[in-house]
Amino acid sequence: MNYRNAMMTTLVLTLLAGGQMAAAGDGAALYKEKTCVACHGPDGKKPLLPVYPKLAGQNKAYMAQQMKDIKSGARANGQTAAMKGIMHLVSDDDIEALADYLSKVKP
Repeated sequence: MNYRNAMMTTLVLTLLAGGQMAAAGDGAALYKEKTCVACHGPDGKKPLLPVYPKLAGQNKAYMAQQMKDIKSGARANGQTAAMKGIMHLVSDDDIEALADYLSKVKP
């Protein structure tokens, strides 16, 4: 199984396990629902792989812009290939809620 197939399998399994939809603006619930937890860890502090960023406590505007750039294709370097397949599931409102939530998590 190649890396892309493994990521998609992880995404599908995580979505199936989640079951519930997050309320609009609930960044903590969105973090789980949108499968961020699968690669960045349960609280954004301990990524699955060392090359994935720690998200807890990052600057809100920076995180939101990075997610938007990955979604649009403006950013296509580093580990963005893993994120590109997931970002189509995330709306701009979700991005703002996720960035807000993660910026408030203590690193």
